[in-house]
Amino acid sequence: MSESESSEKPKVQVKHDWYQTDAAVVITVLVKNVKEENLSVNFAKTCVTAKIKFPEQDDIELKFNLSHEVVPEQCSYKITPSKIEVKLKKSEGIRWAKLEGPEDLPKAIPVEVAQTSGPPAYPTSKKGKDWSVVEKEIKEEEAKEKPEGEEALNKLFQEIYGKGSDEVKRAMNKSYMESGGTVLSTNWDEISKEKVGVKPPDGMEWKKW
Repeated sequence: MSESESSEKPKVQVKHDWYQTDAAVVITVLVKNVKEENLSVNFAKTCVTAKIKFPEQDDIELKFNLSHEVVPEQCSYKITPSKIEVKLKKSEGIRWAKLEGPEDLPKAIPVEVAQTSGPPAYPTSKKGKDWSVVEKEIKEEEAKEKPEGEEALNKLFQEIYGKGSDEVKRAMNKSYMESGGTVLSTNWDEISKEKVGVKPPDGMEWKKW
């Protein structure tokens, strides 16, 4: 081994981590026993550089190309026996997706996504369209157009009566009146032969009041 090779300083591998709050980003550089006079940190809007000198090892220069802007005047750092903490003041109170990245990253990433209840909104070309109201209006219109239950039955009888022949009308009138509203027939040949009796629904008893 030559004298020049033996005189080379060993290189130091430095790890770092980071976390964030609503207002700041903190970079933790895991390096031990760094003296104040051997550390130099420079802050810019989208970049932070840190130079660390070691008496018996190669100097280290760290550079972080930030994904969002910070306020250099309000950034700071502190040294502990086991690490260096670099605190960056966010220029906007938004959550960063990552520490470093290209400038074309989305600027705003919501801290929390609000959970909405109910069915998802249908896509529409018009903003502000409330599809739940539209759906309710459609159901109301359908209800008006399609009567149900007794109302639908009455409407059907009215249509039969209106389109029926004189014999059909007489059969319906006679059967309905003589049975007390329990029988309705359109067969005049059958109804005309005898009086129509009362036929209450199964399980029910007919009473005159």
